[in-house]
Amino acid sequence: MTDLSADSTVFVLVHGAWHSSGQWAPTQRALAGLGAMSVAVDLPGHGFDAPLPTGYLQPGQPGLLTEKSQLATLTFDDCVQSILTTLRRVRHHRTVVLVAHSAGGGPASLAVERAPELVDRVVYLSAFVPGGRPRFSDYLGAPENASALGRHLALGDPGALGAVRINPLSADPAYVEELRQTHYHDTPLDRFDRWRSALSPDLPLAIPTTPVALTGARWGRVPRTFLRCAEDRALPPAVQDLMVAEADQAFPAHPFTVRTLPGSHSPFAARPRELAAALAE
Repeated sequence: MTDLSADSTVFVLVHGAWHSSGQWAPTQRALAGLGAMSVAVDLPGHGFDAPLPTGYLQPGQPGLLTEKSQLATLTFDDCVQSILTTLRRVRHHRTVVLVAHSAGGGPASLAVERAPELVDRVVYLSAFVPGGRPRFSDYLGAPENASALGRHLALGDPGALGAVRINPLSADPAYVEELRQTHYHDTPLDRFDRWRSALSPDLPLAIPTTPVALTGARWGRVPRTFLRCAEDRALPPAVQDLMVAEADQAFPAHPFTVRTLPGSHSPFAARPRELAAALAE
C-alpha cells in the first residue's frame, strides 16, 4: 500500500498553561479545510486526564486554596516525553511542524533539543522561548512583562500546592472578568463562559520553573518562527520581543522569522481561521 503521508505536512500542537488538546479543535478544523493534517497533544495532567482538587466542583469549593495538587510530582521531563512520543509517531510525514503556545514553549523547546531530527520547523505562538533565559518564570518577572494582566488569578501558595492554581469556575464576577481580560478579551462574550469552563485549575509548578538548556548544534539548527500576538495581555508584545531578541543573540546563525497576528493571547479561540492560515503559510 502506498504511504500517502510521505508527501504531507503535519502540525503537532502543544497547548499552554491550564489548557489542553481540546482548545486546538477550531484551529484543527480550519487547518483541515486548508488541506493540512494536525495532531494536538495533551501534556500529562491535562485534558480529560487532569485531576481536579477534591472540592473544585463542590459548593463553596472547600480546600481549593490549600489542597496539594495531584500534579505536584509531575516533572518537566514527563511533559517533554509526551511530545517526543507524538513526534516519533508522525515522523513518517514529509514535514513535521511543532507548534507551541505560551507555557508549552518550554517542553517543546527541550523536545527539539533532544531530538532535532524529528522536527522540520518549530513555531512559537506567543510562547516561552528559553534561548536567552532558561526558565519561563525568568521572563514573567522581567520589567518588559510589567503590564501583563492576571496577577490576581493565582490562588494559594504555588510552592505549597505544587502548582499554579486558578479557578476557572469562580463565582466572583471580578475574578472571572480578570480571567477574560487576561486571556480571552477578544473572544465573543457569549462564548467566553464555555471556553473558561474547559480550563483545568492546576499548572504543574515544574513547567514554569524548570530550567531549559539549549544548544546551537541541536535546537539552534531547526528553523523557527515566532507568531506575535499584538494585543496580548497575558504575555505582552514587549516580553515576546525580548525572548526573540535574546534567543537570536544567543543563536545568531538561524534567527527567528517573526510574524504578527492581531488580538489576544488566545487566537485559537478568537480567530482560529486566521491562526490556521498563518500556520499553513
